[in-house]
Amino acid sequence: MADVFVSYARADKARVAPLVAAIEAKGWSVWWDPEITPGQEFDDQIDAEIDAAKAVLVVWTPTSVASRWVRGEAREAAERGILVPVRFEQARLPMDVRAIHTTDLDDWREDPAHPALQDCLHALGGMIARAQAAAQNADSAGAVKPQVEKTPHYSICVLPFVNMSGDAEQEYFSDGITEDIITDLSKLSALEVVSRNDSFLYKGKQIEVLKVAREAKVTHVLEGSVRRAGGRLRITAQLIDGAGGKHIWAERYDRDASDIFAIQDEISQAIVKALRLRLLPEEKKAIEHRGTDSVEAHDLYLMARQLYVTTSEGDTRSAHTIIRICTSATEIDPTYARAWALMAMAYRSLREYGKHIEDGMAAAEKALALDPDLVEAHAVKAYILTNAGDTDGAAAEVAIALKLDPESYEANRAAGRHSYRLHRFRDAIRFYEKASSLMEADVNSSLLTLSSYKALNDKPGTRRAAEALLKRADAALAKDSSNAGIMAYSTTALGALGEGERAKARMRRAMMIDPDNTNMRYNFACMLCTDLRDKDAALKMLEPVFAGITDAFLPYAKADPDLTLLHDDPRYQAMVAAAEARLAAAKTAILATVGGADGHG
Repeated sequence: MADVFVSYARADKARVAPLVAAIEAKGWSVWWDPEITPGQEFDDQIDAEIDAAKAVLVVWTPTSVASRWVRGEAREAAERGILVPVRFEQARLPMDVRAIHTTDLDDWREDPAHPALQDCLHALGGMIARAQAAAQNADSAGAVKPQVEKTPHYSICVLPFVNMSGDAEQEYFSDGITEDIITDLSKLSALEVVSRNDSFLYKGKQIEVLKVAREAKVTHVLEGSVRRAGGRLRITAQLIDGAGGKHIWAERYDRDASDIFAIQDEISQAIVKALRLRLLPEEKKAIEHRGTDSVEAHDLYLMARQLYVTTSEGDTRSAHTIIRICTSATEIDPTYARAWALMAMAYRSLREYGKHIEDGMAAAEKALALDPDLVEAHAVKAYILTNAGDTDGAAAEVAIALKLDPESYEANRAAGRHSYRLHRFRDAIRFYEKASSLMEADVNSSLLTLSSYKALNDKPGTRRAAEALLKRADAALAKDSSNAGIMAYSTTALGALGEGERAKARMRRAMMIDPDNTNMRYNFACMLCTDLRDKDAALKMLEPVFAGITDAFLPYAKADPDLTLLHDDPRYQAMVAAAEARLAAAKTAILATVGGADGHG
């Protein structure tokens, strides 16, 4: 049995070999790429080697992080207290081992004297020495091998902070503070945090903390309230033990409204202290990074963000409002990358569903210039490139966004759109379902999940997706019964569930409320094609859509599998040709105008 067990992904063998050589040069034996004994099961031998190892070196790379074998070996080593992790390419570490110090070896250049490698070897040597000493003591005393004490595992659900301001328009502020705290705590490797979507399922409900802890499967619950009035701010927060309901920590902050950043930092630090978590230096720095020092710009961003997460896809009025608010935020603080990225998302929506010339790329590039690691900026850039037909560029941006944060709503949604456009429907389903799980107001991802199942002719999947879409759409309609755009989503779900008469009735009602909503008309046409098989009605529904369709949305419509029924119809082909001619003429006119201006310049 070897002193050191090396866990790695087979694809990284060439990278691991120099590390093994450096370890063996210290005189320690290594188990890493053995010949399996004939007749012996591979899993059995791995288990035996890990059990006998004095230290386990895990080599984290973007490839090995995705390996369930490597992750499992790392967890077992961490529980025994013998894990020594190293990392290449800034691989995102699994949640359950992030609290353990990890050495970055990107710059070691296979130099045995490199300080980073020496730190790694020092850690291995300490564990090997301790294991040898423990074995000697056990032999001499006949003692049983001592059990390694496991690090306590903590998880938390941050309930939506209650708006106590007496003003419903302040809801965006209390929700924004909740989101900020969830984001801050998610940066702590020693703490597992329930997603925003799951936390906000409890918004506006009577809360029983112990029930929440059971349902969310967490050890602790954070609840609080916010009151803002007259330039003053009062925030209360309580951290509660999910097992017995005991208050672990509670505080009330009565401050000037300009102290909001300091209060959020204090709440996060108080939770770290109350749970006795280990806060790494880089985590402390990440929590304190707000993206802006301007309370006013931050408040505007929260206002725009609330509008973004509560309105449906294709709501051009909301998109215009988001752009105005984010423009104000960036005028106050031109370095506020998150505001630039949100502005780009709204521009992208207008370009796709409205008639705005700006596609959002300039705002996205501005955000990335300010913060190259901003997930939202890479995600919206991927969306814009997908709409422009640059599939390679979009794929690269999707990959970056998912690598930076695989739990990001924006990253998964952009990945879903990219996959859908390429007719990679199984991938689209995976990403859209993930996006839906991360944002309760996102009905569009549920719709496209349904469309993807239909394209695969997966009837059980189609029914499940339709039921989920109807549930989400009906929940939104319960809050706003006259929202015609949401009615279109519910109509699509009813059609897929075989409830044609209900679908038609809801469609007629929506058309009475908002007959000029082209996004709604498009969704109705898709339902008429796929579920009711009514070609004439679908073509009639699409006439005003194609009359004003944008250059960003036309390629999507032409590739949409929901409209396959129409592809061979001369009337549909004529609509597409007319739209292409109109857009080409408009582009020529714009270029001529620009050229004329340049000629006089």
